[in-house]
Amino acid sequence: MTNDFQADIDAIGRIEAVPTILDVVCRTTGMGFAAVARVTEDRWIACQVLDGISFGLKPGGELAVKTTICEEIRDSGEAVIIDEVAKDAVYSAHHTPAIYGFQSYISMPIVLPDGSFFGTLCAIDPRPARLNNPETIGMFKLFAELIAFHLHANERLAKTEEALIDERKISEFREQFVAVLGHDLRNPVASIDSGTRMLLRSPLDEKATHIVKLIRGSAVRMSGLIDNVLDLARARLGGGVVPEVDDAQPLKPTLIQVIDELTSVRTGHVVEAHLDFADPVKCDRVRIGQLLSNLLGNALMHGSENGPIRVNASIDGGAFELWVSNTGEPIPPEATGQLFLPFFRREARPGQQGLGLGLYIASEIARAHGGTLQVSSTPEETRFTFRMPLV
Repeated sequence: MTNDFQADIDAIGRIEAVPTILDVVCRTTGMGFAAVARVTEDRWIACQVLDGISFGLKPGGELAVKTTICEEIRDSGEAVIIDEVAKDAVYSAHHTPAIYGFQSYISMPIVLPDGSFFGTLCAIDPRPARLNNPETIGMFKLFAELIAFHLHANERLAKTEEALIDERKISEFREQFVAVLGHDLRNPVASIDSGTRMLLRSPLDEKATHIVKLIRGSAVRMSGLIDNVLDLARARLGGGVVPEVDDAQPLKPTLIQVIDELTSVRTGHVVEAHLDFADPVKCDRVRIGQLLSNLLGNALMHGSENGPIRVNASIDGGAFELWVSNTGEPIPPEATGQLFLPFFRREARPGQQGLGLGLYIASEIARAHGGTLQVSSTPEETRFTFRMPLV
C-alpha cells in the first residue's frame, strides 16, 4: 500500500533541506523525534524521519491515521501544540498520547500554494517541552511553508521538463520529416526543370512557349523553396549552414547564372547587374549563389516594375560586397528588425507569397561566411547588402 505514495516520499526525499530542518527542530526544541508526514483522509505515511528516541518509524512507515492527531489537523488546517499532555486541558484524555506514550507534541500543517493539504511537520517526545511560544511556532510555520514551496517548485519543474522533452521530440520529428520531404522533392522538381529546358530548345508555337516558361518558372521557384526548407531543417537540427569554401573556382559565373535564371522566368522587371571584382573569391560559390537568389527573388517579388532592380558586386577595403536594390514601397521600420527571422513574411502581390525563409537563410549563409547581411529602406530605394571579409 505504501507504494501508492512512493511519489510523495520521493518528492520529500528530493528536498535537500528537509534533513536539516528536522535536525534544527530537534535541537531547538529538545525533542527526540521529528518527521514530515503525508496525511490523507485514510493514510498517515512518514516521508522523512529523524528518530532519536527509538520510536521505530522510517521513511515509508505508516501509522493508522485514526490513532494520530494529524487527522484533526487535516480537517481544521490549524497547528496543534502541546507542552505537557498531562496538564493540557484538551489532550490530557486524548487517545493518541496514550497510544504512543508522548508528553510533548507539535504538528504544523503543510499546505501547498494551491491550497491543497499535503501533510504535517511534526515532533514528539516522552518528556514535556516548552513549545507554545511565538519563536517555536514561527519556526515550524516557516519550515512547513518552505517544504510546501519546494514541493510545488519541484512539481512544476518536473512538468516543465516533461513538456520540454515532449516538445523536443515533436520538434525533432517535424524537422526530420521536413528534411526527408525536401530531399524527396528535389528529384521530381529537377526532372521538371530539365524537361522544360529541353522543350524550350525545341520548335514551339508562341502559346506553348509561354506555358513551358511558366512551368519552368514554377520549378525554379520550387527548387529555391526546397533549398530553404532543407537549410532550415539543418539549422534546427544543429548542423546549421556549413560552407564548403573554395578559392580556386570563379564566383562570377555562378552569380551570372542566378541572375539569368531568375530574370528568364520572372519577366516584367529590368535587372541591371554590375559585377566588378576579380575572381577567384574565397567562399562557398553555391551558397553565395543561393544568397543572391534569395535576395534577388525578394526584390523581384516586392520591387516596383516602374524602377530597375540593381545587383552590384565588388571588392573594397579587404571585403567582398554584394548588394541588391529595388524601388517601391519602403519597408516599415517596425518590420525591419524581423526580416531575418524564419517564417516572417511581408505582404506581396497575389500569388507571390513565400514561406518567409529566404532572408533568414540568406542571413545564415552570411553568418556562416563570417559576414553580415544588412538592410536599408527609404522611399527611393530598398537595399540588402552582404559584406564578407576576405582573409
